[in-house]
Amino acid sequence: RCKELKYGKDLPQISIIFIFVNEALSVILRSVHSAVNHTPAPLLKEIILVDDNSDEEELKAPLEEYVNKRYPGLVKVVRNQKREGLIRARIEGWKAATGQVTGFFDAHVEFTAGWAEPVLSRIQENRKRVILPSIDNIKQDNFEVQRYENSAHGYSWELWCMYISPPKDWWDAGDPSLPIRTPAMIGCSFVVNRKFFGEIGLLDPGMDVYGGENIELGIKVWLCGGSMEVLPCSRVAHIERKKKPYNNNIGFYTKRNALRVAEVWMDDYKWHVYIAWNLPLENPGIDIGDVSERKALRKSLKCKNFQWYLDHVYPEMRRYNNTIAYGELRNNKAKDVCLDQGPQENHTAILYPCHGWGPQLARYTREGFLHLGALGTTTLLPDTRCLVDNGKSRFPQLLDCDKVKSSLHKRWNFIQNGAILNKGTGRCLEVENRGMAGIDLILRSCTGQRWTIKNFIK
Repeated sequence: RCKELKYGKDLPQISIIFIFVNEALSVILRSVHSAVNHTPAPLLKEIILVDDNSDEEELKAPLEEYVNKRYPGLVKVVRNQKREGLIRARIEGWKAATGQVTGFFDAHVEFTAGWAEPVLSRIQENRKRVILPSIDNIKQDNFEVQRYENSAHGYSWELWCMYISPPKDWWDAGDPSLPIRTPAMIGCSFVVNRKFFGEIGLLDPGMDVYGGENIELGIKVWLCGGSMEVLPCSRVAHIERKKKPYNNNIGFYTKRNALRVAEVWMDDYKWHVYIAWNLPLENPGIDIGDVSERKALRKSLKCKNFQWYLDHVYPEMRRYNNTIAYGELRNNKAKDVCLDQGPQENHTAILYPCHGWGPQLARYTREGFLHLGALGTTTLLPDTRCLVDNGKSRFPQLLDCDKVKSSLHKRWNFIQNGAILNKGTGRCLEVENRGMAGIDLILRSCTGQRWTIKNFIK
């Protein structure tokens, strides 16, 4: 289908922006050659290489000499005086660009012939579209290209991005060449009208390194009058690197950046991000910096609310508004261990030394359900399981809540620093110390043991 499509002659010109830090020179040049070879010359305004303060000598004079000789006047090199991180480095690339359209890419990609025309055509029709070429994979060891299935890009409540199934109306149309509506972007490549990108506040310069900015852009574009789509007819392959230059604690940066997104864009749903990272709502212990400018931007653009976005753009995202308490659950008779989901296949909760990560994220709901494990993502993937007393076993089961027939066997009475009592059986969740043999999590007649959960929502 893609080969049959025809595009206009007067498409806008694109500035292609690559960001690199300590990348192999050969890989950067491969990306540049690929861009030049597979983008029609009349459409390619320029290529901008942003060096985010690399240390490697070959990325200094040798890189500039090569591109100036091979592509005189076509390639600009922008050097950051200190390492800014991917987000702010992309903003520097945008400032240097002069094309009507800007394309942002990692510096380890390969363009497929015919990638540019469908993208530029969609932006020409509507300048408020952010376009994502479909991503294929290049294997790092042998540079073999592996085609990925057509997909949209979603994310979890921690704001980690992931591939998701295209929306139902795309499947129903039965035409695999059609654009795919997407809630957000994976982040390694996106194309946007240069002026429109400036109008909606670019990426958030208050974020550090990377992680979360790709979700912020998706939410913001949809809420503030634009749209985001993946184009199956435009394909750009990306090397999945094993060693990443910014990788010193990317989890920390993503967490901090995610909280900025939550505070600016998510309204009453911002608590989902705090719950997902198992952080208290008050004083989470992370300085997210000043978000007043981003809030003012949202106001000035007269953007919609986050509820609209969940209903219309990301309806498959699971919602957890019924949460009243979350975090690690500890028993007064065993202070150093926490309730834990244990090995998935065993379907029973266990006690395990406390670490506060996903397997120990307990969540107590208004209905009296006690869920255990990381928050779920979309309705097409399994949800967090819940604790059940089936009345027979002395061990608590961990099951898919929707499949448990007896409502009462999955409901628990619990108040902070009180017992956890099953409404169906009257038994309590308790710990049994077996000396050298360890500690068991069991169900039995209540003996007055007390549990505390890390965070209660007032």
